[in-house]
Amino acid sequence: MSLVELVPAPWTSSAVVSQTKTILQKCGMKPVVLKKEVLGFIQPRLQYALLGEALRLVDDGVISPEDADIAVQYGLAGRWSFMGPFQTIDLNAPGGVQDYCSRYLDGIYKVLDTQDNGQRIKPDTINEINAWQRSLYTVEDIPRMGEWRDQRLLALNKHQKEQQAVDNKYWHPKL
Repeated sequence: MSLVELVPAPWTSSAVVSQTKTILQKCGMKPVVLKKEVLGFIQPRLQYALLGEALRLVDDGVISPEDADIAVQYGLAGRWSFMGPFQTIDLNAPGGVQDYCSRYLDGIYKVLDTQDNGQRIKPDTINEINAWQRSLYTVEDIPRMGEWRDQRLLALNKHQKEQQAVDNKYWHPKL
């Protein structure tokens, strides 16, 4: 993964942050600068938001673990492998972000209001998810499957770098 989270201390000069970001970019990394410290950093927090909802959907009997994985793998993950959530909504309404929010924010709030971030997942749900994963491969296979994941991530990273010329054709290559 090429993402690096920079978390400067309040007394870190902006010049040091800027120089560090430039060095990391020259190394092929994608640095993001946090404006302040936050528990869990950014990448895990975003992951936990999606994971929390997937856990609740299985826990509430809405979807199976298999179908939750399929929904992410063949839905959001494809799109999110080359654009983030804000660019996604910008391109999903003719007038961009403002248009998207004016059309869909009330519906988003209705869904968000049903999400209980304080919900504790039942042990039976964890057992169900584990059973699904163990039907795919054994615990002993996890190191081998970790290698598979790493190879897929390396291939995706290579693909993203190769696609930079396509990106440059359509928009500013800053991202």
